[in-house]
Amino acid sequence: MEQRSIPRIMIAATGSGSGKTTVTCGLLQAFLNRGKKLASFKSGPDYIDPMFHAEVLGVKSRNLDLFFTGENLTKYLFCKNSENTDLAVMEGVMGFYDGLAGKSMEGSSYDLARKTQTPVILVMDCKGMSVSIVAAMKGFLELRPDHFIKGVILNRISPMIYEDIREFIESELNVSVLGYLPIMEACRLESRHLGLVTAKEIGNLKGIVQQMAAQMEATIDLEKILEISKEALPVTYEIPEEVKRIKKFIMNVPVKIAVALDKAFCFYYQDNLDLLQELGVQIVPFSPLEDEFLPEGIDGLILGGGYPELYLEQLSRNKNLLCEIRRLVRDGLPCLAECGGFMYLHQYVLDRDGIPFEMAGVIEGESFPTIKLARFGYLTLTALEDNLLCNKGAEIKGHEFHYWDSTNPGKSFHAQKPLRKVNWDCIITQGNLWAGYPHIHFYSNIEVAFEFLRKVVKG
Repeated sequence: MEQRSIPRIMIAATGSGSGKTTVTCGLLQAFLNRGKKLASFKSGPDYIDPMFHAEVLGVKSRNLDLFFTGENLTKYLFCKNSENTDLAVMEGVMGFYDGLAGKSMEGSSYDLARKTQTPVILVMDCKGMSVSIVAAMKGFLELRPDHFIKGVILNRISPMIYEDIREFIESELNVSVLGYLPIMEACRLESRHLGLVTAKEIGNLKGIVQQMAAQMEATIDLEKILEISKEALPVTYEIPEEVKRIKKFIMNVPVKIAVALDKAFCFYYQDNLDLLQELGVQIVPFSPLEDEFLPEGIDGLILGGGYPELYLEQLSRNKNLLCEIRRLVRDGLPCLAECGGFMYLHQYVLDRDGIPFEMAGVIEGESFPTIKLARFGYLTLTALEDNLLCNKGAEIKGHEFHYWDSTNPGKSFHAQKPLRKVNWDCIITQGNLWAGYPHIHFYSNIEVAFEFLRKVVKG
């Protein structure tokens, strides 16, 4: 057994839209201003919030996801990525108790806090409430006795009633009120169909988080938060079998993989990229928006998710790159494409007005907009045939969230939603190609990464 003592907190909330990301980024900046060495994490499969954390910290942020990696491996990844830090900050997902399939606490922020024994600071959106704040808080404290909630931040509350509500909460409930934030319209982070816009799209993000940090210095007890973080018990875990297998599989030949990385393609699980690098891969970023050609000498290609639908004209104009990708993939270059990358490989992608834009043409058919989420949420993928990543019958955990669909979604895998009877076939596999809407997590089945690299090396 391994044991690590890591000061840590979770910023959770009563529901989506309560201000978790804004508060988390403000706190990260405030503690960074105080000279603290920080690590940050996002509970669940979300890509966008970790990008905001990374913009504040200047270092990568990572996901902690119990559905993908289970309890022991999740704790290992947390400890691995929190070494030598003064404070690790986890941002929760949705409402504190909201978990799998919308009817379970499994995989919720509460579940992660409980399994990692992390003290929780609950963000409550108080706009339009006064005494009812106390009733709502009471419900969160009493639903489960092992909630780990140690404090609350009152968000969007009038300074005129704050002291009265603080006294009411602390007289009625066994929880500390750690401060408040007034309504700050200038610090509101924009959103779109996948949640927040990406961090790179907000030109004044640094100014926003510095303004938040200054407000927190004035109205939130940062010292108390640090004290709470130090009360966290050591994290105990076993060295996962997956990690032991990594050391046996490190590549002994040079391997270069091109990874699409720009405003249009930016959704990657950092642990996936870290794993490839630990296995000896040289990751070479490129921009489908700006670069006319792929990096030289590459052995494989990864096209991640993102927002290609926002940049269709620019992507379509880059004919040299589109032609090169089509030629190389058809000639056998191993290619893994997820969601936005899958759309990019189609013959056409339609915009919201139904106007088609020519894309790489590796995959027959077109990607088109829908009026609602096409499919979303966690899923378990079972291979229906041998493919680039695994053999028939193998399982991979994944996630879908998209408003564009395809006339050719594929049928090489069967997708099953957890705790639901919803299922479908998906993903196109053609020898060197694995392409579909699901995002996958390598640590859910580490053999996937190994098999991908075997195929890359064989060419």
